[in-house]
Amino acid sequence: MADSAAEARIDQALVARVLLGSDQHAFEQLLRRHQGMVRAQLRRLMRGDDAAADDLAQEAFLLAWRKLDQFRGDARFSTWLYRIAYSCFLQAYRKKSPSSMDGDDEVVEQLAAPVHAIDLQLDIDRAMQRLSSSEQTVLLHCVQLGLSHEEASYVLAMPLGTVKTHATRGKAKLKAWLAPWREAAGEERT
Repeated sequence: MADSAAEARIDQALVARVLLGSDQHAFEQLLRRHQGMVRAQLRRLMRGDDAAADDLAQEAFLLAWRKLDQFRGDARFSTWLYRIAYSCFLQAYRKKSPSSMDGDDEVVEQLAAPVHAIDLQLDIDRAMQRLSSSEQTVLLHCVQLGLSHEEASYVLAMPLGTVKTHATRGKAKLKAWLAPWREAAGEERT
């Protein structure tokens, strides 16, 4: 946790440098520190459309530059940046025509940590697709991106209780649907 606090202090110092003197170098450092995770967030949300995700990331970074004076420090800079990126995603998603969505209401394709068994990965992917889009989105931010429930609530502009509910329900469904894998793993150990 000390590393997280140190990282937050570095971000706050860089933000202060930008705000005090329009220090573009300091802002570039902020982007280098966080661009990988923002791009990963958007690539997952854009279901692997890397080009569109990168375009949204650029849009999010431009918005962050323009609105940096609105960063109050109530949340970590990374959380604030994730929220901007998620808002860019939502705007792009809402602009899509119904035909370009292929009738698929699901927003996120997968969250699971990398695994070696192809069959398990396929089952995880299928299970994730069965979750509601809200459950998928919350699990993306809480599990894959490692945000706390409070941070995910801020990023997604959802009440904290709703985030917790979606996380709990999503995890319970995945656990139930993937139970045969856990049982098989238990049998292999004995």
